[in-house]
Amino acid sequence: MKLTQSITVSELANLINAEVIGDATAIITGINEIHKVEKGDLTFVDVQKYFRKSLTSEATFIILNERIECPEGKVLLFHKDPFSAYNFLTEYFKPFEYIKGKVAETATIGAGTIIEENVIIGEHVKIGENSLIRANTVVHAHSVIGNNVIIHSNSVIGSDAFYYKKREEGFEKWHSCGYVIIEDRVEIGALVTVDKGVSSPTTIGAGTKIDNHCHIAHGVVIGKNCLLAAQVGVAGKTTIEDNVTLLGQVGISTNLTVGAGASVSAQSGISKSLEGGRHYFGSPAMPIRQHHRQAAALRSLPELMKRLDRLEKLLALQETE
Repeated sequence: MKLTQSITVSELANLINAEVIGDATAIITGINEIHKVEKGDLTFVDVQKYFRKSLTSEATFIILNERIECPEGKVLLFHKDPFSAYNFLTEYFKPFEYIKGKVAETATIGAGTIIEENVIIGEHVKIGENSLIRANTVVHAHSVIGNNVIIHSNSVIGSDAFYYKKREEGFEKWHSCGYVIIEDRVEIGALVTVDKGVSSPTTIGAGTKIDNHCHIAHGVVIGKNCLLAAQVGVAGKTTIEDNVTLLGQVGISTNLTVGAGASVSAQSGISKSLEGGRHYFGSPAMPIRQHHRQAAALRSLPELMKRLDRLEKLLALQETE
C-alpha cells in the first residue's frame, strides 16, 4: 500500500508509541507485508526466525520487538507488539469503508458496461468499458476491473484476506488494506471468491478465464490467458504465470510459483513451486510421466512381495537341508 501523503519516521513512531533506532527524519512512502515490500516501505516482524529475512528485504523501515543494531540503509522502530502496531497503521491510513448503497457514488463505470439487478459496487471501484457484472455479485471497495470483463452471478470480488495472528485468547484479524485488479477480457464464473491483498493487490491477468466455485486468496498474482476449472483453490501470495491450466479441484499451497505454460490435472495438490512448460498430476503434484511410473510400480508391488516371500521360504528350506 502506497501512502497518499508522506510521513516521517518520528511522526509515525508517535502514532504507535514506538522507539526509533536510526534516522527519525526519513520519509516513509508505503506500508507492506514482507513478501511485497519495496524501498521506502514499512513492514514488521515479531518472530525471531524471520528477523534476517526482514532485515535483508527491500523494506527500508521495520517495526520489531527487539532492540538491535540498525543495519545500514534501514530504520528500525522498537515496539512490544509489532503486529498490533502494524494493524493500527493500516487501519489509520486506509480505514474500513462499508457499503452504503447498491452503487457507491465514488465508483466509476465505463461506457457500455452492464450492471444487472442486485449487484453491489463498493467505494472507489473502477470498472472499464463493455463489461458485464451479473446479478447478485458484490464488488468491494477499491477493486479495479478492466474492459470486456464478465463476472457471473453471486461472485464476490475483494473480500478480506483470511489472515490471523494466534493469541492466547484467540485469533486477531489482520486488517486487509489491499485491493483486487482484474485486467481486460477476464471471465469469472459464478460463486467465485477473490480476496483482496493484505497490503497489495490480488491480480488476475488479461484474458484469464476462471470457472465456477473457485477461490483466489489474498495477494495472489495470476498471469495472462490462464484457465482455472471448477473448484480450484489458490492460497495466499502464490504466483501463477502466463498460460497456465489448472483443471478441476487443483489445490495450491501458499507463496509458491507455477511456471508459465504449466498444466495440472484434476484433483492434484501443489505443495512446492512447479517449473513451467510441463504437465503435472498427483498430490504432491509431479510430472505426469513420473506419476504414472510410480503408479505402475505400486500396482506391481503385491506380486513382487509374493515373489520375495517365496524366495525367503526357499532360502529357509535350503538352510534346513
